[in-house]
Amino acid sequence: MRLAPLAIAAALLATPVSAALAPGAKAPDFTTRGAIAGKIFTVRLADQLRKGPVVLYFFPAAFTSGCNAEARAFAEKIGDFRKAGATVIGMSADPVEELVKFSATECAGKFAVASAGPAVVTGYDVALGREVKGRQVTNRTSYVIGRDRRVAFVHSEMNPAEHVSRTLAAVATLPRR
Repeated sequence: MRLAPLAIAAALLATPVSAALAPGAKAPDFTTRGAIAGKIFTVRLADQLRKGPVVLYFFPAAFTSGCNAEARAFAEKIGDFRKAGATVIGMSADPVEELVKFSATECAGKFAVASAGPAVVTGYDVALGREVKGRQVTNRTSYVIGRDRRVAFVHSEMNPAEHVSRTLAAVATLPRR
């Protein structure tokens, strides 16, 4: 039985969220496949951190109402993140094939979204603990990771409303190099 997107969103919002990586913790490095503007490529956290801080935001499932709204909000503010020297990467347990279309439509081709495999989900402690669309999903947690690979900020809340503003404010406090 397939649940309607609104039912999925309601179930996700009813779940409490917590993140194990506290500010100061070393962010686990990873290599995975992602997409930007509908094109698949390899995403390496270490490579992205060479350019500056990274906003790594985990979301439950592509093409659900909250995740669509969050992706659009990040896309609208991507210029501000770039001015602050940060790279934005969305992460979910969705297969990269599903993220290809999501990267082009909901992310407006402005930033990468990548597939978080089990090691990444465990390393960042973002498992939601339930299945949606027949697979495990992540909770909604945003990390700001400094060039030193240390977590500078974390916001873990299923409501997507403040993830963009809070992570942008956190990036603005980081030292510029």
